[in-house]
Amino acid sequence: MMIDTEKIKIGRRLIGEGEPCYVIAEAGSNHNGDLQIAKELIDAAADSGADAIKFQVFSASNHYSRKTPAHSDYKEHLYDLIKRLEIPREWIADLKNYSDKKGITFFASPCDYDAVEQLEEIGVLLYKVSSFEIVDLCLIKYIASKQKPLIISTGLANMEEIQDAYQVCVKVNNSDIIFLQCASSYPSKPEIMNLKSMETISRAFHVITGLSDHTQNIHIPIAAVAMGAKVIEKHLTLNRKMDGPDHAFAIEPKDLEMLIRQIREVESSLGNGMKLGPSPEENEYYEKARRSIHAAHNISKGSRITSDMIIMKRPGYGIKPKFVDLIVGREAKVDIDEDQWISWDMI
Repeated sequence: MMIDTEKIKIGRRLIGEGEPCYVIAEAGSNHNGDLQIAKELIDAAADSGADAIKFQVFSASNHYSRKTPAHSDYKEHLYDLIKRLEIPREWIADLKNYSDKKGITFFASPCDYDAVEQLEEIGVLLYKVSSFEIVDLCLIKYIASKQKPLIISTGLANMEEIQDAYQVCVKVNNSDIIFLQCASSYPSKPEIMNLKSMETISRAFHVITGLSDHTQNIHIPIAAVAMGAKVIEKHLTLNRKMDGPDHAFAIEPKDLEMLIRQIREVESSLGNGMKLGPSPEENEYYEKARRSIHAAHNISKGSRITSDMIIMKRPGYGIKPKFVDLIVGREAKVDIDEDQWISWDMI
């Protein structure tokens, strides 16, 4: 159970306790350098009911050293891979305008200072810091200084590193911070997701928390919502078989639609925690399927009722079973047929 925190406003949407989970479709680099694919990702996110679509704005020269050793997950050198996945900066305003027309919030993870300024120029409503950038406190401070809500993923991070990121934001008077639990493995195995850490972070820093999910299915983020996640971020692809490092663990549009539908169903199922009896939908079962006191066999008028004369069975139209001790020893005022539920006016 998450603690109560201040709500954060993004456009017309509030994020926080009592509000619908904010669902982010992470387009990331799944545009494959094709503007049309990028726009189709926006279409898919909007049509699925996502609240926002997010891209990543980075430059290989500011992102990876050319001397970075090879990574076991990739055949291609990391610098060359990142260079190939760069989003052309001239797309950004176009994608923002296109998202606006589709009624979905556009934002991005800026990985350098120029990216921040370009996103400021087009009027983004919020920012995202990826797990790998959580240790770049200068960049985080710069982004936070723009006084927009800031979502920070915490993959790989310990509590000290999360605290460092939190404190630099607060130092520039920005407390609109959302931390996302994340496992930085692609894809992530369910056993390393550590969903309970959402509450740990929430309690430690009194912030809204959620999940950036890299598992290959949708049940983990749905479980996170049931546990109190207020933001879910999930990678989106048009087709998992497309070329590129992030497609295989992303979900396709039909799965994003299912994820959002099931998140909303889970939210509606949580209720308010109060037990006040049957809902209107349960009333008929309340009357016909609960037990009450019935006559075990015919009871003649004037008979003194004994325990062997009564039985508890359905429906529940008769006297509640908890009053059985008040019934035994009383006199029948009328003839009571076998299998008849017994009401107070009969005794």
